[in-house]
Amino acid sequence: MAEGETESPGPKKCGPYISSVTSQSVNLMIRGVVLFFIGVFLALVLNLLQIQRNVTLFPPDVIASIFSSAWWVPPCCGTASAVIGLLYPCIDRHLGEPHKFKREWSSVMRCVAVFVGINHASAKVDFDNNMQLSLTLAALSIGLWWTFDRSRSGFGLGVGIAFLATVVTQLLVYNGVYQYTSPDFLYVRSWLPCIFFAGSITMGNIGRQLATYECKVIAEKSHQE
Repeated sequence: MAEGETESPGPKKCGPYISSVTSQSVNLMIRGVVLFFIGVFLALVLNLLQIQRNVTLFPPDVIASIFSSAWWVPPCCGTASAVIGLLYPCIDRHLGEPHKFKREWSSVMRCVAVFVGINHASAKVDFDNNMQLSLTLAALSIGLWWTFDRSRSGFGLGVGIAFLATVVTQLLVYNGVYQYTSPDFLYVRSWLPCIFFAGSITMGNIGRQLATYECKVIAEKSHQE
């Protein structure tokens, strides 16, 4: 090469830190989208059970879908599912306590099946009074946590999310957005916090499993490089 000539710079490569941050951001977005659609699907199916049994009643003018549900229910549940599913592994990392109990997809699918069963029981099983049903669903929900989670952070988040979701639901019913038949806990059914708790544990398990899968993929890519 002649003196004074400079070699033309090649394509600029991102450093390992930038590449890692970009990869994590993309994976976070993908996990959020997956969790959103899972939440939408579960909301459509489970809300249909509640409406068919006249547990929840929507004004006729807001019913606008083949699932006989208000249009805002699926996206709200999908958004909440995405937030919960991303929050659980984030809290685990923040506390330095990675969740390793039953970390396989078969366990996650069984957890989803139990959650659907708990929701189904709230709509289909007839008890003498709502208190008996509430105590039964509370025991089943805690049993779901013990069987598929067993972490203190999972239990604490589940209780906090159930409390917050119940308060929001009370406000929605109070403002006439929809209503529950035979309310016995202010404006809603007393078993509703149990459903929210079980749903939180379920979406947390899905979110943790997706995060575990992401870590495995990143580790394999790093090993190949």
